[in-house]
Amino acid sequence: MANSAGVPRRIFRRSAEPLAADVSLIASEFLAGFQLVEKIDRPAVSIFGSARIADGALIYEQARATGRAFAEAGFAVVTGGGPGVMEAANRGCKEGGGLSVGFNIALPHEQKVNRWCDLSLTFDHFHVRKVMFVKAAEGFVIFPGGFGTQDELWEALTLRQTRKIGDFPIVLFDSDYWDEMLDWVRDEMLDDGLISSDDYAGMLRADHPEDAVELVVSLYDKRVAEGSA
Repeated sequence: MANSAGVPRRIFRRSAEPLAADVSLIASEFLAGFQLVEKIDRPAVSIFGSARIADGALIYEQARATGRAFAEAGFAVVTGGGPGVMEAANRGCKEGGGLSVGFNIALPHEQKVNRWCDLSLTFDHFHVRKVMFVKAAEGFVIFPGGFGTQDELWEALTLRQTRKIGDFPIVLFDSDYWDEMLDWVRDEMLDDGLISSDDYAGMLRADHPEDAVELVVSLYDKRVAEGSA
């Protein structure tokens, strides 16, 4: 069974299909993703944010400037490959002479790869795509966004908390957007002992492109010096 975008849904329900057929669909996407990641010839950052941000909006221009700043720092920029913040970050990276990468997803509204990507791949499965964002990157910068953006944030926080990834910077861009969420995390999760102070402190904040770049690049340089990058 497939949805309106042709995305297979049968792996989520019981069916008469052979198990090996379901597994092969996922395995083939992992292989294609890993092969594309191997083509990224420099350290990279994954940048997330809403697809609904229009060209010319403040957040769009900040994401564009951030993409450019990372390119100028020698980093590739990886996004979800779509419009909005993703397009802005890819665009800025290209304008800065960097390597711009898009991991797109097949959706019912037919999200297309933006024209600023040097390398791109369209996935059917969200979970495979999310692995590539982490595998390719030395850190995340997360702009304002909706459910998809939140999904990437909380997965990254969980991976770091459980030490599946190491000293991996997770930078929340635009304090005004994130402050209420961070207050709730502090007042509920942290105060109730459901997360540690290190977990909370690991949510970094930036309001300017150069600050976001500094937070990611400085930790990468530290890991290189330690031999752990």
